[in-house]
Amino acid sequence: MSIVNGIDVPALRETISAIAADPAKGLVSFNVLTSWAGQTRSESRVKPLHLGGTAYDRDFVIAADEPAQLLGKNSAPNPQELLMAALNACMLVGYVTAAAAANVTLTKLEIETTGELDLRGFLNIDPRVKPGYDALYYIVRISGDGTLEQFEAIHQSVIRLSPNRFNIAMPVRLEAKLVVES
Repeated sequence: MSIVNGIDVPALRETISAIAADPAKGLVSFNVLTSWAGQTRSESRVKPLHLGGTAYDRDFVIAADEPAQLLGKNSAPNPQELLMAALNACMLVGYVTAAAAANVTLTKLEIETTGELDLRGFLNIDPRVKPGYDALYYIVRISGDGTLEQFEAIHQSVIRLSPNRFNIAMPVRLEAKLVVES
């Protein structure tokens, strides 16, 4: 089968071979510009991505807002929900492509992530309370024509290789620069 789970498996293998032969082809740069849109609302515009030295246009707007209970207008998902959605979406790509590469046809794939944080940290009420999560918990519900062993191998592959899972699970250096405009 050349198309599995909507993935062109020969194209996937060609991409892997091309990047293995020339690692520069695998370098990808993403860019998102987020602007304040009043109150707690923001809009993030996805800018062109650069893959292997070539720019590709991307033009999407992602809205974020807080629920009314957290001083927003409840017009869009909040940043924490977007963080979880980005984590889930990235891992989902990993499950779909790993399953396709293993010739496993999926019939269901869901990832549900939950987390609890204490607003006393974000609101600077108690300096002993951190502003983020102690843990995020996720459940992967998957089915298809694979064996239990194949699904476990796919799962372990996603745990090892998902960029967003890695970025959340491991320390990532963030370098900030402040520009105050007049």
